[in-house]
Amino acid sequence: MPPWAPIDRGPALGLAPAVALGLIVGLGVVGCSPSAPPAGSPAPPSSAVATSLAPTPPQSPTGPPAPPPSPSPTPVPSAAPGDPIAVRVDLERLVGGLDAPLFATGAGDGSGRLFVVEQGGRIRIVRDGRLLDAPFLDISDRVRSGGEQGLLGLAFRPGFGPDEARFYVNYTDRAGDTVIAEYRRTADPDRADPASERILLRIDQPFANHNGGMLAFGPDGRLYIGTGDGGSAGDPLDAGQRRDTLLGKLLRIDPDPGSTGPYRVPPDNPFVGTPGARPEIWALGLRNPWRFAFDRLTGQLWIADVGQGRYEEVNRAPDGLGRGANYGWARMEGRHCYPSGEGCARPGFVLPVAEYGHDLGCSVTGGYVYRGGASPALAGVYLFGDYCSGRLWGIASGGPAEQVPILLAETGRTISSFGQDDAGELYLTDLADGSVWRIVGSPAR
Repeated sequence: MPPWAPIDRGPALGLAPAVALGLIVGLGVVGCSPSAPPAGSPAPPSSAVATSLAPTPPQSPTGPPAPPPSPSPTPVPSAAPGDPIAVRVDLERLVGGLDAPLFATGAGDGSGRLFVVEQGGRIRIVRDGRLLDAPFLDISDRVRSGGEQGLLGLAFRPGFGPDEARFYVNYTDRAGDTVIAEYRRTADPDRADPASERILLRIDQPFANHNGGMLAFGPDGRLYIGTGDGGSAGDPLDAGQRRDTLLGKLLRIDPDPGSTGPYRVPPDNPFVGTPGARPEIWALGLRNPWRFAFDRLTGQLWIADVGQGRYEEVNRAPDGLGRGANYGWARMEGRHCYPSGEGCARPGFVLPVAEYGHDLGCSVTGGYVYRGGASPALAGVYLFGDYCSGRLWGIASGGPAEQVPILLAETGRTISSFGQDDAGELYLTDLADGSVWRIVGSPAR
């Protein structure tokens, strides 16, 4: 880890694109700094392994401990011929002109539209390669945006279309707390009604960082929600391991109203009936699961969890969905015990399928298993990247439990998120220049 990067580092997200490339995004994406660095901050020392690293964000309010020794350099092997991930990846610009884009998704309605989330509180539509002028939804009047806060996630209800108008968002409200809310599309398929908001869940945030942000419907039809550990550095609340808090978790709910509240808790959630445990919890031991995804073919759950000061990790949930899984934070960072980095007992923890050290980046951005038809060379590859270095990696989705990521591209992009359209094609969003890029794969030469 370079000397200018504090142990609780992270890109400060949500800054205007004009400021961005020299700034670190903070979101759940990187989820560390309590506030964004000011515009015009000096550029950091150059790094031999990073193409777009950024200045040091302010120290966390609790004051992080001294930085640990740098990890050993992470190997980046070449893909062997015949390997399922022996591919080359190129990017094709889809659209620009967005304001801090940080997620993209299809609606599942077969329309071919791509919906792009802007951190400030708007959802934009890309149709036939063109960015529409009018937003699909604008709730900027109720969103606190900046640093790691803002409109952070979007999920359309299964069956969304003429007979199903509901969709869900994850945003930071004006008080700085997390809100999960339902909205409805209007009679115009390109417009949603801001007045239709129905709040399902509100989570108090003790700090301004580590907000998580992702939400997605699983193959079981339930709504999954990723939450950060509440922020600061080193999980001072021990939220990752506690069962009496929704922080540092993957939650699972039925978003339909119940007899006792605005949503229902599925009876097969692992901690239903456990004294002192929140029944919404599906999995625990997460630091800042900025992006997770379900394989659209197999249903397998993938969670990329942003690291503390040494390692970034990608988790493949055991048994497909990982019911009751404990991913180890804050006892583990990647495959290493925290904070020492030494070997130790790891009782019951799910270890990541892939990790990389901070010699290669500083904030993992989780992606998807490719299941589209336009790039058959990518079939079955789980793609993910790093916000700070712009590197894009792949691993075999059906490969062994421990893999070394294969470097597929040095994108030069500030990878704030990946996205998937209705056909299974993949995209990435570039926070810095307000653009969306299509991912294209071909056999490596």
